[in-house]
Amino acid sequence: MTRENADIVLDVCGLEPPEPLVRTMEVLDQLGPAEKLLVLLPREPYPLYRALELNGFCWQTVCRPDGTVEVLIQHRQP
Repeated sequence: MTRENADIVLDVCGLEPPEPLVRTMEVLDQLGPAEKLLVLLPREPYPLYRALELNGFCWQTVCRPDGTVEVLIQHRQP
């Protein structure tokens, strides 16, 4: 997974909870049907996964060697 796969990159590594979730959901509200959002986080975002599932998104997660967690999100295809 690379930044080239994403239309939007959101780095929330320096923020305290719940701000990463809030900011991610704000961007997802604006995400087009074919767009992909890459979120960079300091830890695995388990509450985000539930919100994505409930709101019709699918995602891929990669844990980088430096500890950063990358989550690539897009709308679930019908």
